[in-house]
Amino acid sequence: MAEAGFGVLLLFCCLFSGLVYYINSCLENGDKTKTRERPNFIIILADDIGWGDLWTKQFDGTTPWLNMLKLEGKRFTDFHSPASTCSPSRAALLTGRHGLRNGVTHNFAEGSVGGLPLNETTFAQLLHDAGYYTAMIGKWHLGHNGPYHPIHRGFDYYLGIPYSNDMGCTDKPGFDLPSCFPCEQSKHSRKRGGCHDKIALPLFENQTIVEQPLDLWELTGQYAKAAVRQILTARNRGQPFLLYVALAHMHVPLFHYGFLNVTEKDAYSASLSDMDSLLGSIKLATEAFSMENTLIWFTGDNGPWEQKCQFAGSAGPFVGRWQTSRGGGSSKRTTWEGGHRVPTVVTWPGKISPNTSSNALLSGLDIFPTILTLAGVEPPSDRHYDGLDITNVLLHDSDSGHKSLMHPNSGAAGQFGDLQTVRLGRHKAFYITGGAEACGGGSGKPELHDPPLIFDLDKDEAEGSPLDPTSEEYQTVLKEVEREREALLWDIATDNVSTADYTITHAAVPCCQPHNPACRCHRVK
Repeated sequence: MAEAGFGVLLLFCCLFSGLVYYINSCLENGDKTKTRERPNFIIILADDIGWGDLWTKQFDGTTPWLNMLKLEGKRFTDFHSPASTCSPSRAALLTGRHGLRNGVTHNFAEGSVGGLPLNETTFAQLLHDAGYYTAMIGKWHLGHNGPYHPIHRGFDYYLGIPYSNDMGCTDKPGFDLPSCFPCEQSKHSRKRGGCHDKIALPLFENQTIVEQPLDLWELTGQYAKAAVRQILTARNRGQPFLLYVALAHMHVPLFHYGFLNVTEKDAYSASLSDMDSLLGSIKLATEAFSMENTLIWFTGDNGPWEQKCQFAGSAGPFVGRWQTSRGGGSSKRTTWEGGHRVPTVVTWPGKISPNTSSNALLSGLDIFPTILTLAGVEPPSDRHYDGLDITNVLLHDSDSGHKSLMHPNSGAAGQFGDLQTVRLGRHKAFYITGGAEACGGGSGKPELHDPPLIFDLDKDEAEGSPLDPTSEEYQTVLKEVEREREALLWDIATDNVSTADYTITHAAVPCCQPHNPACRCHRVK
C-alpha cells in the first residue's frame, strides 16, 4: 500500500491547495465570519463500516484524519447503529425512533414509490425551521420521488446518490464480488448475478439528475467540493448549519481516488483512506473558515457486509461465534454485535474533552435528541422517541447510557423490524437467531429461542457461549429483560406510529432521459 499511501498524500495536497484558493478568493470579497452561539453540526455516516476497521488499529497511517478525531474528541466503544441494514438505520437516526414507530423496517428499492413516511419529522426539518442552514451530501435511501426527496425532508441543498451505490451500473465499475460489467446500452433493465447492469446509477443535485451513470472514481472529490461550498454558504449567510454527510464508503462497489493503482488485495484499505481524505477536507474547511463552534459526529449505519469477502470490513472481536459455528455470517443484516456495533467518535473543540473514551451503551437513535438539545430545539410532542439526550456523556464525561437497547431484525431472521434481541447492561438476550450470507456462501437458518439465549458480553464479546438457563444469573437477567422488552412493546403499541409505502414500480426508477438507452446524461464540467 506504499503507492496508495503516497497517492492519498498527493490527493490531500491537491484538495488542500484548492480549498485554500477557494477560501482566499471568497475572503477577498469581504465576507466576515459572524459569531454564533448555537453550534454547527456535521454528522458523518459511513456505510457498511466494521468496528474493527478503526478501533482495533493503532495509528497505522490508513486513516490519519480519523486518528486525529480520536485524539481531539471522545471515542465510543459500545455505540450501536439503530438497525443492521441501510434504510431502517437511516430512518431511525433522522427521527430518533425505531422502525416499528417510524414505519421503515427494511430497505427501499430503485423503483420505490414511497419512502420515510411524511408524518415523520427529521432533525433536519426541525433545525431548518429553527434558522439553521441545512445540507446533505451522499446516500439518502429513504425515498427519492416527489415529497420523499431529501429537499422536502428539511434540507436546503442535496448532492448525492438516492440509494446504495451498488443499485445501478456505472461505466467504470468499482471493486465488488461478483465483479460487475459496465452499463450496457439498453433501455430494458434487469438484475443479473447481483449486478444492476441495466439501471444507470444517478447523481442528484437537489432534485435534478446531473450525471447518469455517475463516475464513482470522481465521487470523493465532488463530495469534498460540495461540502466546502455548503459550509461557506452557511458562513456567508450568518447561519448556524447542519451538514449531513452519508458516505458511499465502505459499501461495495469499492472505489478510491482515480489516480491510485490499487489491486483487489488493497482495495478496501485504499477505499478506507479515500473516505478518510473526504473527512479531512471537511475538517479543514471548518478550521479554515474559523468555525470552532462545530460538533463533528462520525458513526456507521451498520456493520460490514461479510459476503463480500475481501471487499468487506472487519467486525474486530465481535465475531458472533455461536452463529458462525452453526453456519452463516454474523455481521450486516444480523443482530449479532458485528451487525450493529459501529466505530463512533465525536469532537467539539473546547466542549468535549480531548483524547477520551466512553463505554456507555449508546445508539444512533441518540443523535436526534442530543443535537436538538444542543441547538435549543424541541421535538414534536405528539409521539414517543427511543433515543437518549446524551449531552452529559459528551460534555460532562458521564457514562450513563441506555439501561436497555433493542436491536431490530434486519433481514437474517424473523419479521423485519421486530425487536427480538435485547441488550441489558452487559448482557444480551436473543429470542431469535439467524446468520446472513457468509463469505463463500451459506446462511444460518433462523431459530426461535424460548427461553432466550443470553450472553455476558463482558466475559464473552465473541458471543460464543450463552449462560446456563438454570443459573441464578440467567434467571435474574431474564426477568429484567422481559420487563424492559414488554414495556417498550407496549409503549410502541400505544404510540403515534407510521406506515411506509413499499410499493415498487418501474416508473419510479430515476432516469434523466427515459428515451435514452440506460438513462444517460452528464453535466458540463
